[in-house]
Amino acid sequence: MTLNSLMRTVSAGALLAASLFVSTPGAHAQAAGGNGGWFVPKAAHPDAPPPRPVQRRVPEAAPEEEEEAAPSDQQQAPPVLPLPPIPAPPSIAKGAPPPAAIIGVINVQAVMQISSAWQEIQQVLGARRDRLAQAVQREEAAWRGEQQKLQAQARTLTSDQIQLRERHLQERRAKDQHDFGGQARIIQEAAQVAMHQIERELEEPNGIIAAVAAAHNMNLILHAEQVVLHVGGQDITEEVAAQLNKTLPHVFIPDDGVDPEQLARSGKMPTTADEQRQAQGPQAQGAQAQQAPASAPSESVLRQHH
Repeated sequence: MTLNSLMRTVSAGALLAASLFVSTPGAHAQAAGGNGGWFVPKAAHPDAPPPRPVQRRVPEAAPEEEEEAAPSDQQQAPPVLPLPPIPAPPSIAKGAPPPAAIIGVINVQAVMQISSAWQEIQQVLGARRDRLAQAVQREEAAWRGEQQKLQAQARTLTSDQIQLRERHLQERRAKDQHDFGGQARIIQEAAQVAMHQIERELEEPNGIIAAVAAAHNMNLILHAEQVVLHVGGQDITEEVAAQLNKTLPHVFIPDDGVDPEQLARSGKMPTTADEQRQAQGPQAQGAQAQQAPASAPSESVLRQHH
């Protein structure tokens, strides 16, 4: 039940009176308007000719609709537009052909399922999500209990007391959304920190996938989902998973309750912002350093990267 439904249930009599109060001036406004003859029976205005406004509007509306419908029918045909000439591309001298493709196939999802680091992430952060979900359920039950108590006591309370209790419930709900939303963000960003370690270990130019591919002289690796048919010798999934477990059996996961954004601003370890600057190259780093303000950005560098 939302807060609006709570207010409708608790103060139904007050809201009904307010709605009647609101509808009264609206009716007076309609009766006092320049077209009063449309809203008042004929007996109240015997001299006003009621059919004239209706007869005057009906003929005027029909041509407008026809005129608006005509252009829409004409726009169904594609427009004829100019076709400026373009230069012919120059001939390009033939170069050396690329090496023959030696293809490998990998199932990244299967690698993750075999990875001990991935299983650690699922276990640790899954437990944190479960605890958060239980805390949300407990607070939701407590909030509903206070809501029902207010409904039961509504007849014995004054209007000011009801409004005060409703405001307290609204403030409590807003605080819950802020607190639980912050905790959910911390867990989500902790998962990003942990998962990014596996991604870097696998996908960097000198990472495990590149090393396994080089060991088999492969120069093109495709995702298994993209391949209809392949032979067993082309699948490097199990070999990559085995190397991943040897190289990265565990990942760094921020402690429970530690905000990854605060950890990034502490300077204790490199951040995704540093990774972005390295990927952009030295020239882009210099230009970004000249344009960057002196203060640290308030937006999450983790969410910028992902």
